[in-house]
Amino acid sequence: MQFEARLEWQRNGQAFLDQRYSRAHDWIFDGGLRVPASSSPLSVPLPMSVADNVDPEEALVAATSSCHMLFFLSIAAKRGHVVESYTDSAVGLLEKNGDGRVAFTNITLRPQIVFGGAWPSEEEIAAIHHEAHDKCYIANSLKAEITIEPAIEPDGSDELPEQTLS
Repeated sequence: MQFEARLEWQRNGQAFLDQRYSRAHDWIFDGGLRVPASSSPLSVPLPMSVADNVDPEEALVAATSSCHMLFFLSIAAKRGHVVESYTDSAVGLLEKNGDGRVAFTNITLRPQIVFGGAWPSEEEIAAIHHEAHDKCYIANSLKAEITIEPAIEPDGSDELPEQTLS
């Protein structure tokens, strides 16, 4: 399998050597979807960054969350569990790693899942999360630790224990 994305950036006459040029650019995906992107304002200050655009760091966290969710849904369906909704408030931690380089050291997924009908046991849900993590291409490509903190009880009041997966 091969996946492609196109990136477009133009200087548009801005000064360049002083590092005060816009980091705004576009990601173009198959099918023609164009996503406005930029460096994060946490990395490159405004106005050289565009806060409303997607930045690579956010995209990596979102891709990790999306990959996990897609595998979770597929595995749950194969095991006979109906998922009504799945939301995640994922967070990535960018800091110096053991080599002294700035890198994502942890991405925490916080899925909130609502099942239709009878809910699977906590053990079954944990097993689905574990299998989803094992199958996720994005997680398998990262050095960052992936932590899963599911909140999945039917009444929304209890949370399962945190799972840290490598």
